[in-house]
Amino acid sequence: MNEIVVAASRNRHKIEEIEAITKKFGMEIQSRDDAGVPKIEIEEDGETFEENSRKKAEAVMKLCGKVTIADDSGLMVEYLGGAPGVYSARFAGEDCSDEKNNEKLLSLLEGVPYKERRAKFVSVITMLWPDGGQIVARGECEGHIIDVPVGENGFGYDPLFVPDGFQRTFAQMTQDEKNKISHRAKALMELEKLLAERNE
Repeated sequence: MNEIVVAASRNRHKIEEIEAITKKFGMEIQSRDDAGVPKIEIEEDGETFEENSRKKAEAVMKLCGKVTIADDSGLMVEYLGGAPGVYSARFAGEDCSDEKNNEKLLSLLEGVPYKERRAKFVSVITMLWPDGGQIVARGECEGHIIDVPVGENGFGYDPLFVPDGFQRTFAQMTQDEKNKISHRAKALMELEKLLAERNE
């Protein structure tokens, strides 16, 4: 019988990615809706991805009493002192679109040369156990921000981000290509390593 782990996320694709790792350890991921967790708004007011990821996992665990898993991710641009960071999804204001976020980012980087447009995507996955156990896995993907969006795939800042060692943006890559090098892929690899250590 697999252990049920409740995900703070409602994103099916994200849940499938996480479950590809956890099923090796006898864990089945269930969305918070499927687990019957009441609909709550979790205020993501932490100053780091780690804080927000933990807040989401803790809030869901309090309601379901089971092992929970949550993630938080975003883009950090060196020239902007790490912004948009934890505000990546709402950089241009609450309920803004990906396009508006991208427009704001480009306006702030206008005239900045390519070599000074260093950036990284960050993903932090937190897994909490009711007995106080925890795993925190962080993954980063470094690259640059270009000055016009390119590519039709992906979402968010993907059309502006060119990972190191590539000539294409995340939005020009197939899902499979991106999944091999992305920040979430690296966080999932770290999660797998930490779960294996916990189960030794």
